[in-house]
Amino acid sequence: MLRTLGGVADRITIKLVVENEPDLVLGCDMVGEHAAEIIQGMVIPIKAAATLAHFDTTMIIYPLAAEEFVTMREKAR
Repeated sequence: MLRTLGGVADRITIKLVVENEPDLVLGCDMVGEHAAEIIQGMVIPIKAAATLAHFDTTMIIYPLAAEEFVTMREKAR
């Protein structure tokens, strides 16, 4: 959304590390603008043992690249 609606041409790279069953999110990585703030916000759900299903049903701040973390299942499967 950041690139589409915000007119920003910069690219980012993100990764979620997920245990296959029960889809437990073990970690994340991001390279790009606002990465420090976004990764800081990811600590809480990871420490709380969030699953990929929790991420699927969560709205995260935008128009930053952060919303990509909650739409990754759609892109991966």
